[in-house]
Amino acid sequence: MFERAGPANTAPAKISIEDFNRLCAQEAPFLNVYGFVTEDIGMGTARVRMPANANHIRPGGTISGPAQMALGDFTVYAALLGAIGRVPLAVTTSLSINFLNKPRPGDIFAEGRLMKLGKRLAVAEVYVYPQGSDSPVSHVTATYSIPPSSGETDQPQ
Repeated sequence: MFERAGPANTAPAKISIEDFNRLCAQEAPFLNVYGFVTEDIGMGTARVRMPANANHIRPGGTISGPAQMALGDFTVYAALLGAIGRVPLAVTTSLSINFLNKPRPGDIFAEGRLMKLGKRLAVAEVYVYPQGSDSPVSHVTATYSIPPSSGETDQPQ
């Protein structure tokens, strides 16, 4: 489904799926609204499933844009923590989505990867697919802000 640019990064993720799920349950219980299931976290990559739910369907019988955006954002967070480890205060600074096709109701999957990881910012992209299809229904790009590690300061010296 998702072609990663360049050679595959085989380094282990800096956070396990179990630790990531525990962090989300403790720090962001609002995510339970969507029922996301993190299926894979790698070094700067993630695959997340949003199970079918009638609450995610909009008029016209399609999965709502806000649900697809939330899935994309969550997938970027998983990919980022896969690369930097447990940093709960990493936050979205921008997100853009292009809706490519109308997804029918059902499970949808997001596959994301970091495109650039800097000291304070990370840029990622995510493709969202309906179950059983190789054609994406949306494409998300997002930038995350990474807080300074302890001992660092944003103030000039």
